[in-house]
Amino acid sequence: MWRRTPPQRAIEAPPQAELTADSRSTAPELRIRAFRIGFVGALGVLVAVFVAGLLGQLSTVLLYIALAVFLALGLDPVVSWLQRRGMPRWTAIVIVFAAVIGLFVGIIATIVPIVVDQITNAIDNWPQIVEDFKNSDFVAWIGSFGGATWVEDSVAAIGDWLADPNNIGALTGGILAVGAGIAGGITGATIVLILTLYFLASLASMKRYAARFVPASSRPGFLDVSQEITGSVGRYVIGQISLASVNGVLSLIFLTIIGAPVPILLAFIAFLGSLIPLVGTLTGAIIISLVSLAASPATGLAAAIYYLVYMQVEAYVLSPRIMNRAVSVPGALVVIAAVAGGTLGGVLGALVAIPIAASLIIIVEKVIFPRQDAS
Repeated sequence: MWRRTPPQRAIEAPPQAELTADSRSTAPELRIRAFRIGFVGALGVLVAVFVAGLLGQLSTVLLYIALAVFLALGLDPVVSWLQRRGMPRWTAIVIVFAAVIGLFVGIIATIVPIVVDQITNAIDNWPQIVEDFKNSDFVAWIGSFGGATWVEDSVAAIGDWLADPNNIGALTGGILAVGAGIAGGITGATIVLILTLYFLASLASMKRYAARFVPASSRPGFLDVSQEITGSVGRYVIGQISLASVNGVLSLIFLTIIGAPVPILLAFIAFLGSLIPLVGTLTGAIIISLVSLAASPATGLAAAIYYLVYMQVEAYVLSPRIMNRAVSVPGALVVIAAVAGGTLGGVLGALVAIPIAASLIIIVEKVIFPRQDAS
């Protein structure tokens, strides 16, 4: 017999509302907290602006620190040489630093009285200076191109301008500003010298402390690279100072022979200019030639010819012999670094820029290139 089976009920699907509720309970919740994001973003912008302003305010101090570090690196090879001769490190540091202080004081004691004396003489003897200038060979040489009338008119106009008390006040303010700049430069140099002494005394401990930030497995390589960087930068600083000293001494001898005005001051300008490779030597040569031209056309021409010859000798003879042990920096990079450093930090920035470029070259050659070759 056939048995009748009851019909099976179809499995009913849960209501759509229940599915929606279940899925909503298990799905991750996403909320956009616009106020919190905006507040945190605004705080980040404010912190960035504050840090940028703080760095701008401390730019001079940071520049002093960088210059003191590079001076310490430049003096360290001399201290190490004295140590190898059996002298204790602290004694070598005292001797080297005493020599640096003596040189600094000697330069200041020589240059500042010359500048003060020249300014005093110019103020006291201004009418006679104007008259001598009208009758000088330079004015006669200039007047030969288009007549001396316009030269005399220009000198008279300058005399009328100086006769105005308001203009004299403005000129005095400018002189005071220059004096304040010189005083600030002496103060900055004193700060740099003090920092140099501290860095020179603690250079080894600074290297060991910096190595603590590197993992233990990478410390030997880090110490080798840091030692090569400090050694190369030190040799570079010594080499550049040697080139500047050669330029200063030769300039003093030649300018004295040709009868240039204030040869000691001009030789000091040549020394400072040579501290900045390529750009500084050319700038100093132009300034010295123009000052010599004011004395007489023959003196200015002789100075220009001398510096034209000297720059060739420095580029092809002196610089390769003195800088052969330092790191090789391409000429284009030297110009770029000097201009960039001068733009950011003035003369001190230009002095520090070249050793920084040399350090970056060593890092690229000793760290980045080997990693790229090994991969």
